[in-house]
Amino acid sequence: MAVGLRLVTERVGDGAGVPVLDSGNGEELMHVQPGVSIVLANRPPESPGTLYISSKQVMWLSDVDRTKGYAVDFLSVSLHAVSRDPEAYTSPCIYTQIDREVENGDESESSDSEYNETLDLSKITEMRLVPSDPNQLDMLFEIFCKCAELNPEPIEEEEERHNWIFSADQIEDEGTDGEDPDWHFFQNPTSSIGHSNGDHDLSHSVLELQINDKRFDDAEEMESESNGGHK
Repeated sequence: MAVGLRLVTERVGDGAGVPVLDSGNGEELMHVQPGVSIVLANRPPESPGTLYISSKQVMWLSDVDRTKGYAVDFLSVSLHAVSRDPEAYTSPCIYTQIDREVENGDESESSDSEYNETLDLSKITEMRLVPSDPNQLDMLFEIFCKCAELNPEPIEEEEERHNWIFSADQIEDEGTDGEDPDWHFFQNPTSSIGHSNGDHDLSHSVLELQINDKRFDDAEEMESESNGGHK
């Protein structure tokens, strides 16, 4: 579930302070970049602050106001890119798109609240990070990419439970000349039912059932031939 952009007010340390990391769950600080302005949607840029990139999220903290800061999980960042086009934005920046939880009847990002003094973070879907030194953009982009790879999108439980089911077109069960088709099917793990999620017991059970069914058919044919021969 996309959480979206959120407000950060808790800091530790003296001066401007630093963000609190969830070290108990393995969160690590990957990079600190001072002198970065943040632009939320089409609002004016915030005063320069410090960008903190951890293994789980992106955090920006104001250098002049300890109560002002923003954070977004990498799981909620659907796109990030380097923007140097002055027609897209006046300054070179890291451009990001943010997934958010949308409720029925929710207004789009172009809502008036975006331009009013009261900022509704739940409606923000674009964020720009503008470093004072544009030469840092490529390095920041690489760090974004690395951290995004550390946070793959989770597989939904329902999808994971059913992803062993294949269509008939995906299952190759035709044997070569002189080869048992059931054995050929079993020897192709990429086509075997149950192999995609590593459930080898399920795959074996399904195939064993198919083979046993064939044996029952053969036994019935032999019995019919035998009875016919005694008449």
